[in-house]
Amino acid sequence: MLNKKNRFFAAFFALLISVSAFAQVEKQTPKLLVFVVVEQLRGDYLQYFSPTFGEKGFKRLMNNGLVYHNVDFGFTSIDNASSMATLFTGAYPNVHGITGSKRYDFEAIRETSILYDKDYIGNYTSDRFSPLAIMSSTITDELKIASSGYSDIYAIAPNAEEAIISAGKYADAAFWLDNYTGHWATTTYYKNIPWYIDRYNASQTFDGKDEWTPALRSYSAFSYSRSFSSFRHTFSKADMNRFLRIKQSPLINSEITDMASKFFEYADFGKRGNPDFLAITYYAGEYEYDAAAGSFSWEIQDTYYRLDKEIERLLALIDSKVGLQNALVVLTGSGYYDAWSKLPEGFNPAGEFYPSRCIALLNMYLAAIYGSGDWTKGFYENQIYLNQKLIEDKGLDRQDVIRKASDFLVRLSGVQEVVPSEQWLFGDSWQSERFRRGMYKATSGDLYLKIQPGWTIITDNQTVNSNYVRTAALSPLFFLGGNIKHNEIFRTVNAVEIAPTLSYLLRIRQPNGAEVAVLNELF
Repeated sequence: MLNKKNRFFAAFFALLISVSAFAQVEKQTPKLLVFVVVEQLRGDYLQYFSPTFGEKGFKRLMNNGLVYHNVDFGFTSIDNASSMATLFTGAYPNVHGITGSKRYDFEAIRETSILYDKDYIGNYTSDRFSPLAIMSSTITDELKIASSGYSDIYAIAPNAEEAIISAGKYADAAFWLDNYTGHWATTTYYKNIPWYIDRYNASQTFDGKDEWTPALRSYSAFSYSRSFSSFRHTFSKADMNRFLRIKQSPLINSEITDMASKFFEYADFGKRGNPDFLAITYYAGEYEYDAAAGSFSWEIQDTYYRLDKEIERLLALIDSKVGLQNALVVLTGSGYYDAWSKLPEGFNPAGEFYPSRCIALLNMYLAAIYGSGDWTKGFYENQIYLNQKLIEDKGLDRQDVIRKASDFLVRLSGVQEVVPSEQWLFGDSWQSERFRRGMYKATSGDLYLKIQPGWTIITDNQTVNSNYVRTAALSPLFFLGGNIKHNEIFRTVNAVEIAPTLSYLLRIRQPNGAEVAVLNELF
């Protein structure tokens, strides 16, 4: 048995160990979390273009941070809004409700933002948005709740959907660049617009940002580049689409970092007892306004070279204002990439699929079986919406109507596969699971049409550009700051694991739609 003296020393050393462990946990809780999402970031491009990078941007993340080489988003029909919602909620679209950045209002006969909300007006914009379409909580929501409102939470992005979704319901504000004024806009849903953003909007004229030319004398990552000469893209003040074009160039990224610098200058990030949160979205996609500026162009190489400089600027801001040892920087991509190209002369698409003709034929077929009526509401994003009220009024079995419609549609030219809603709601195969995750029962259609490769969709009620193909992208994931040690992880991780991991690091409740464990390599 231990004598009193030994028991005293044992208790004393146990106390020291517990205090040391507590101090380590305290040190691991960041005073500022900066979550950076790069739209259309490609991990392979980071490798191809790395010879042009400096040592303090992407290479700092690669050499000093914890690096996961591939993030799988795990659902179909991914875009900037659905990927952002998945990253910040830790859930799939079938839970958080954001299946895409747009939806179609069949009553008003127009396409609208998934976040459109007539009850709120815009500041510095005519758009009307709110985050109320997000059906589960976000990491930012949970931080605001845990801090009783004291944590400062802001989001900056090129587009409204990215900014609002990453900000969540309880943030101080979300800012995006308005398509027509070039001002940093927000919505009256958020109540805290800092005075320094008003002042920045008043002074912001985009002077010096009306032209995009190469930052380097030459680029040589692709031996088969379409162009071996310089480029020049001008953004005339007389062009109504000026800011839409700027938002698809690297100029938007430098503007976003400029905007972020205002918060570091005036918002006292990381200076209070509760952690603060800054969500930033950069753009790394192709420049769609020039068909020659595609996947192998100087433009995409210049975009990554300039983005590396913006990452360097952002990390320097965090270093100088907060200290990287007190902060956590997380950076990942959106999980997809839009490859723009134009078919060479003489090459034709494999076929053309006309949704309007498809809908008309389906309506005739169902009318022949069940009687006259408008059996379909319309076609949107490869989904057919049936007239549910007519089905109910006639007392029909909905699943029977869907099955007959599927049998008819799968025989049409250009249709490779038809996935009925019952399959994505109740199916158990791997493919139907990915469909199920990407659909939301309240807003998705009754039938999903997979069109054969090489076919072009020609539609009347939505803008479809046959010059691009959306593909999955190899998205890396970086953690840098605090006690994070350098390591490289080559296993595939799920995008829904990120929000629970950040919740654990912030010592708060994870978002209410999240159901997976944390990334254990951090611990």
